[in-house]
Amino acid sequence: MPRYDRNVLLKTSQSPWRLLALCALITGLITPAALAGQSINLSQALSTAMDSNPDMAAARQEIGIADGARKQAGLIPNPEISYEVEDTQRDTSTTSVSIAQPLELGGKRAARIEVATLGQGIAQMELERRVNGLRADVVQAFYAALRAQTGLDLAKQSLDLTERGLRIVDGRVRAGKSSPVEATRAQVQLAEARLQVRRAETEKSTAYQQLAQITGSAVTVFDRLESPTLSPGTPPRPAELLARLDQTPEMRQAVAKIDQNDASLGSEKAQRIPNLTVSIGSQYDRSERERVNLVGLSMPLPLFDRNQGNILSAARRADQARDQRNAVELRLRSETQTALNQWATAMQEVESYDQTILPSAQQAVDTATRGFEMGKFGFIEVLDAQRTLIVSRGQYLDSLAAATNARAQVERVYGYVGSDAGVR
Repeated sequence: MPRYDRNVLLKTSQSPWRLLALCALITGLITPAALAGQSINLSQALSTAMDSNPDMAAARQEIGIADGARKQAGLIPNPEISYEVEDTQRDTSTTSVSIAQPLELGGKRAARIEVATLGQGIAQMELERRVNGLRADVVQAFYAALRAQTGLDLAKQSLDLTERGLRIVDGRVRAGKSSPVEATRAQVQLAEARLQVRRAETEKSTAYQQLAQITGSAVTVFDRLESPTLSPGTPPRPAELLARLDQTPEMRQAVAKIDQNDASLGSEKAQRIPNLTVSIGSQYDRSERERVNLVGLSMPLPLFDRNQGNILSAARRADQARDQRNAVELRLRSETQTALNQWATAMQEVESYDQTILPSAQQAVDTATRGFEMGKFGFIEVLDAQRTLIVSRGQYLDSLAAATNARAQVERVYGYVGSDAGVR
């Protein structure tokens, strides 16, 4: 009995030069145009995206931005030099030259450094989050393109079925065993199958282009996707996954923002203490022909501005960061549970289609076709069986899409979750 195999990809042999050329593309040794007509798998798509996606390249710049902020936070204020002249008459003028250095009191510099250092950690966590997001986008785009590729293969198989049915009907009509109406039905079915093939070709081209864009290329440099399976694998157990929630980049980032806002509050409190400015200089009186040394201390009086407004804002931001951390945890727990449920449900559907529905639909087509050839069934039974098989294949791909999208949602938060798909 024929059995529907979900691994319907056409196997193509890869010669060593093709693999070497693809590796060269990933490492930037040759241009993408030189690899037109090659195949690509998920690992290669992920590697290319991490190296070439412009959004990821922009995200990496945040590390340097945070490093610059940390460097700036550690610098001390610049000294000031001044020159003054009293009385513009040459013989009676008095000139003064002095240099002043502001001294930050109250731990202002240390507080700035702490805030900027925490900012460096947050930037690193944001990059990890963006890496997980890009990985999820590539997984979604790759499997969408793989399903489109498989959909085209299945549409061509359906076209073969309808062409075979038309040949059988034509033979029976010429032999006077069937009505010409059945030939008309077969021709309509054939036209629909050809339309489905054209639609599948368009969907495949669009999905390939989207995958190419995510991997950082404006043009499609591959003509075939290679994967051992269409399935995204089985979902992990919710308890095991939720136990890793505190280690996810988004949760760690939310906690780090609490620390950063607490440090910002400390920095604003330190601003209440006025800075001391120390100055030294020299003054020369031409009328007396006398030079004197100058030493000065200055400090603003915190009578009105004690930075109370900024302290209040920083305190509220610290409270806000704690509320946001709780909101992030609640959202991630809910999204995780929902995605895992969708993943598990979709995989149950996939299993049902793979083990029962599709093999039965294929058997019904074969049985109806043989029965029609023997004159036991009318062609309407053949059409019904073919349409059932076509619809079932489409629903099978829809279930795979739901499972893959749920997996991508999980990996957007947790990174690689170790599914049975076997591809990192």
